[in-house]
Amino acid sequence: MSPPIMTLGETVWDLPPLILHPFNERVPPSALLENSKAALMLSGTIPADGTDPECLKRRLMAGRYAEIRMLFYLGKDVFRWIEQAVECVARAPGLEGADLRPQSFAGLLTANPPKAVKEKLVRWGVADYVAIFSRAIGLNALFLEPPAFEKLTEEFLRNYHRYADSLYRCYMDAQPHGVIAPRNFPFELYASGEYSRLLESEWGRSEVG
Repeated sequence: MSPPIMTLGETVWDLPPLILHPFNERVPPSALLENSKAALMLSGTIPADGTDPECLKRRLMAGRYAEIRMLFYLGKDVFRWIEQAVECVARAPGLEGADLRPQSFAGLLTANPPKAVKEKLVRWGVADYVAIFSRAIGLNALFLEPPAFEKLTEEFLRNYHRYADSLYRCYMDAQPHGVIAPRNFPFELYASGEYSRLLESEWGRSEVG
């Protein structure tokens, strides 16, 4: 059973924006699609196309590893935002004894983000944002840097999403924390280039003024 959301009335504490940076992995979408097809052929979900099974397996492992790296770097952005959010509310009046922890903001992002953030993620094509953000958090709870391919077992590569899901649950259960709602803690979501353009626009207006 999920813990109840804290009752904080109508007071609003604006959080810093979550800024996501582009991945510098140079993995084209077509490669990820081929990796997914390899997984389906190996499982028998779709007919094989005559490719050697060992080649399919190597393609699958490479695809899984690319996904792990992308999630890891996404998690770095998320943890940077969580740290900023914790600092933002640390001395905020009205939150004494609210027991706000990093997990409070991780839960806000994964379980109950503001409506505008949800809508933006959907426009970006990120429908399953809960799984993506929670797995990114889980991997960053374990690794300081993306692990080298040769350091990971085939079992982990094949099923990393299950391990990342478990790591996220462990992270969330690591310490008691208040559960918060977006009506009290709104925030915005930006791609890094989009945010830079927004700042430039604001600086331009201030110089004109």
